[in-house]
Amino acid sequence: MYLCTMIKFEEAISIISQFKEPLGKEYISFNTCLGRVLAEDILSDMDMPPFDKSAMDGFACRSKDLLRHLTIVDTIAAGTTPKKVIGEGECARIMTGAPLPQGADCVIMVEHTEAVTEKMIRFTGSTTKPNICYLGEDIRSGDTVLSSGTLLKPQHIAIMASVGATQPTVYKQPRVAILPTGDELVEPDKKPSNAMIRNTNGHQLIAQLMEMQLNPTYYGIVADDEETTRQAITKALNNQDVVILTGGVSMGQLDFVPQMIVSCGVDIHFQTIAIQPGKPTLFGSTKDNKYVFGLPGNPVSSFFQFELLVKPLLYQLMGHNFSPSSIKMPIATDYTRKKSTCKTIIPVSIENGQLIPVTYHGSAHLHALGNTHGIIAVEPGINTIKKGTIIDVRLI
Repeated sequence: MYLCTMIKFEEAISIISQFKEPLGKEYISFNTCLGRVLAEDILSDMDMPPFDKSAMDGFACRSKDLLRHLTIVDTIAAGTTPKKVIGEGECARIMTGAPLPQGADCVIMVEHTEAVTEKMIRFTGSTTKPNICYLGEDIRSGDTVLSSGTLLKPQHIAIMASVGATQPTVYKQPRVAILPTGDELVEPDKKPSNAMIRNTNGHQLIAQLMEMQLNPTYYGIVADDEETTRQAITKALNNQDVVILTGGVSMGQLDFVPQMIVSCGVDIHFQTIAIQPGKPTLFGSTKDNKYVFGLPGNPVSSFFQFELLVKPLLYQLMGHNFSPSSIKMPIATDYTRKKSTCKTIIPVSIENGQLIPVTYHGSAHLHALGNTHGIIAVEPGINTIKKGTIIDVRLI
């Protein structure tokens, strides 16, 4: 199917959200799990803490003995077992994380004691908290510590380590192909001659994918030739799960990428979105669950539409329900635009707790992204946003 009808951005999101089937599962080492998505719940194999332990350096004793001199009968370092039972008028020097000795019910801080003799101390305060981390107060054996669908970050790796989950089940990562198109493109290590430009889109997309801990395959610049384009798309579809092309998806005479995509057995679900920048954005799929995006050639459009449309699909294929980071902040100045017929994405910087629209000359103005911390959406029908208006900001 080949569609040219313009749809709303919300419709595009809805269409993409229908493709929710993850690519499959695999077992991998927890040390290589960063950026992966859990395909199973992780359960604790033990209580945590596994014993009553001291929350600080100090002296373990009986709380009813706080007003008397205390004889030091033991020293307990972390990782060692107490040798003595604490009796009346006794205490044990104890380190943070060390097991609480039998008989003791509190730990007094070193700072709240003074030495009476080499083997005796006294408490200099009037009362104290227990200063004990009790057995199982954090997690009980069998409790779920991480849920299926969790996008794994460094703190999650630590949690898996704590419960011995060294070979978790995760969803497979999508294999992604990058195909920038255009006879006007040269690679960044070459200085462009007249009418040529450097290929920024391809390398921008590679970096965006690597930020997701994905390892894309770069197919190089594809020439503006129908058969060359068709062969490149066919090869990418045969070897990858998601193919991302940039350029050649508009309505110009040489913009034949959509036709070549269709010729490769791809059903196009949309090709034009009522959004600026990024109107000529294409999405399609095959019967064997391969996916194709055709992103605009202008780099700001390509960057934004990857964040808005491509990233959610990739996370869906990884078994994760993606929710972008966002905050609410006031805009620091009035914002106006001439046309209000479609949704407009505006890059913004954040300074002193306020949003400042980035000076932005259009979708080819790549360097505007260098000062961009987030994006805001101006909805159709809105021409002006007044200074101080609280706005949702999607962080990028």
